[in-house]
Amino acid sequence: MTDATMTAAAIKKAEAETPAMLFWRKFRRHKGGVAGLAIFIAILLIVFVGPFIHTIDPNKIDIRAKNQGPSFAHPFGTDNLGHDMLAQVMAGGQISLAVGMTAMLLSLFLGTLVGVMSGYFRRLDGPLMRLTDLFLALPLLPLLLVIIMLFRDTLRAAFGPETGIFILIVFVIGVTSWMHTARIVRGDVLAVKSQEFITAAQSSGMREYRIVLRHILPNVLSSIMVSATLGIASAIITESALSFLGLGFPSDFPTWGRLLFDGANFLQITPSRVLWPGLAISLTVLSVNYVGDAVRDALDPRSMTR
Repeated sequence: MTDATMTAAAIKKAEAETPAMLFWRKFRRHKGGVAGLAIFIAILLIVFVGPFIHTIDPNKIDIRAKNQGPSFAHPFGTDNLGHDMLAQVMAGGQISLAVGMTAMLLSLFLGTLVGVMSGYFRRLDGPLMRLTDLFLALPLLPLLLVIIMLFRDTLRAAFGPETGIFILIVFVIGVTSWMHTARIVRGDVLAVKSQEFITAAQSSGMREYRIVLRHILPNVLSSIMVSATLGIASAIITESALSFLGLGFPSDFPTWGRLLFDGANFLQITPSRVLWPGLAISLTVLSVNYVGDAVRDALDPRSMTR
């Protein structure tokens, strides 16, 4: 086969690739991203499928089995009340991941909305960016603590102790973590807005909202996706910090942060109580960060060479 034939075949194969195939091919080049994706999928399977295999109730109390180390019956050991730690880590992972993903979606929506509005509409740029700077200047952790202390009992009474705290935690994390997404999206919108196809769409009389939906958003989607992956990690860490401070979910509704908080006083007796939830948080955050790096590299226009 001649070089010209091989080149023509390579070009034909490249042209047959869909954007998803091209993205996956470039994503696979990032070894850390592939490893992070594998670890994150494994954590999801353990957390959501594991309870169907390890069927012990996470809230079951067995005083006779308290403070035990890892064993066949309790692979992660037990706590001071006889709770099975593996069951609690899996149950806590469901809540922590749900909080992380839901809070990420809320912050992503707010950040994208503010970023697009600020970047596309010049008259809104100043006020929205000053609002963003104001939120960036706020001391977030004390603000989170104050909001939770003020509204925790009200939402508990309205929606129940678990649902009320879930809504509060998600809302608090979401409305205090959208600023970086807004600034990144704004910068991309300003760059896209100056392109000729946007000028052509405006000259054709296309409505503003259609220009935003059909031309602006698809061209800033890469930044939004990267912010989404990194937002999950940030939300999980924030929820864990709040739970570790005792201001998260109730003790009978475990999350990884809550398990760390409850196990800190028993560190010398059963160190595994702190090891397993801490390891779960670390692996989840690390894997999501690597996935975010790989997504960023795969969507980078400078790496679009085939």
